[in-house]
Amino acid sequence: MAFRNKRKLGDLLKEDGLITEEEIMSALKEKKQKQKLGDALVEQGFITEKQLLEVLEVHLGISSVSLYSFPIDIQLMDLVQKDFARDNKLIPIQRQENILTIAMNDPLDYYSIDYLELSTGFTIKPVIATKDDILQTIHKYYDMGDYEDNPADDEEAPAIRILDQILQTGVTLKASDIHIDPYETKISVRYRVDGVLRTEKTVPKSLMNALVARVKILSNLNITETRLPQDGRIRILIDAKPVDLRIATLPTTFGEKVVIRILDLTNIFKTLKELDFSEDTLGSYEQAIRKPSGLILLTGPTGSGKSTTLYGSINELNTEDVNIITIEDPVEYQLEGINQVQVNNTVGLNFATGLRSVLRQDPNIIMVGEIRDRETAEIAIRAALTGHLVFSTLHTNSALAAIPRLFDMEVEPYLVVSSLNAVMAQRLVKKICPDCKQTRPITELEKGIFEKHQMNVEHLSEGAGCNHCRFTGYRGRIAIHELLIINETIKKMMMNNKDLSEIKSYLKQNGMHFLLEDGLHKVAKGVTTIEEVLRVATTED
Repeated sequence: MAFRNKRKLGDLLKEDGLITEEEIMSALKEKKQKQKLGDALVEQGFITEKQLLEVLEVHLGISSVSLYSFPIDIQLMDLVQKDFARDNKLIPIQRQENILTIAMNDPLDYYSIDYLELSTGFTIKPVIATKDDILQTIHKYYDMGDYEDNPADDEEAPAIRILDQILQTGVTLKASDIHIDPYETKISVRYRVDGVLRTEKTVPKSLMNALVARVKILSNLNITETRLPQDGRIRILIDAKPVDLRIATLPTTFGEKVVIRILDLTNIFKTLKELDFSEDTLGSYEQAIRKPSGLILLTGPTGSGKSTTLYGSINELNTEDVNIITIEDPVEYQLEGINQVQVNNTVGLNFATGLRSVLRQDPNIIMVGEIRDRETAEIAIRAALTGHLVFSTLHTNSALAAIPRLFDMEVEPYLVVSSLNAVMAQRLVKKICPDCKQTRPITELEKGIFEKHQMNVEHLSEGAGCNHCRFTGYRGRIAIHELLIINETIKKMMMNNKDLSEIKSYLKQNGMHFLLEDGLHKVAKGVTTIEEVLRVATTED
């Protein structure tokens, strides 16, 4: 029979001094239905997944394995059903005579071990692997047969299966986007994870038409139109979780490219306290959004987390006694208690016309997805001046750059000055993987950067690269911010056409933290690296 040393996980963790009985009880109280204790402890931040696996490895005498680089025998997939493997976070990886090695996220799952011994006839030898590693390997190896080019098959059935697998892998990888790229002889499937695109799969070119048609059918697009770009959306369940998909097609030389934006509806709302603000910035921003009227702008490039901050802000203000209306393109998340309007240019409903109509609906708070032109800017600003709190976004590189951007739209400067309450700029940087985090002495060059910003740092953190982060050293992302609060002095400087450099000097003297400084504080805390911060924030700050 398989290894038996039945001990409880909680006892092992307490024995190693990683957790207390009170913390275990707290985790059990907060954990989701059917969630295992280990997963709950990791999710709630009591321990890291690395600590969990190390405890199991030491106390149970079971070795851990990196599936990312393990030579897996693909034929073993026939021994364990995919659904059972996925539900129980395990996968067969090796067979030696009558011993079947199973990579498991929970080697204390004796039910699964007993079941596999009965169903396969082999003695089961468990090894430990991370949950993400197992799920990614399941999608990679169980799906291989579906990607083989078999012209004899009906094209539609494999296209349905392949798209399901592509979407499921995207959710498992926590990807923000999926790119289906057509080439001359194949289709490449790439996933954007933590802001970086990487290729995970290739699909036979013969399935191209069926695969694109399947995407279009799901998202109610015209399957006969292949010469023009199309946009659509769909809400589906993936692994029992509701997920919104935004679809965009684009005709290219070798066929239609498809980009699928994944909006995981289980992670929609982050409160402002969960949005990585420094304490000072959070306090000032909360004060700004609680003013009864005025314009609040969020700036930054596409994919910098502006929508998340906007939704977090509006959700904070969403009470029964206020009327909140949004005009978006597209509506990314449906929010209960908020009236959301979808821009529809084909019938003439753009931001400007939508905003005019919204003002006749007795709103207290208005969110305009983006200010793109003078007309929208003027209506938003006039709304802010007539007792409404207005949120919107601009594509500028810094908070300060939002002021000349509005002037460039030929909006009257006195209107901009009178209406503007605050401008928030933000970027996303990759977080150091907590499981392979290590410290090193700071270099002289790095020390100089910190000293320039009156910071004294001796050691920095970085990720060594491990199985948990696929050897990148990073896992997840965090936002860095700069918040410009428009006070009376700045209003006077704006009205007197003062140079931006003068305004910037005043802000520095009065303690405003720019993007680079906020990033450097997060580097000093060991959350991210100086390379990541310098990638998105300029050193002139």
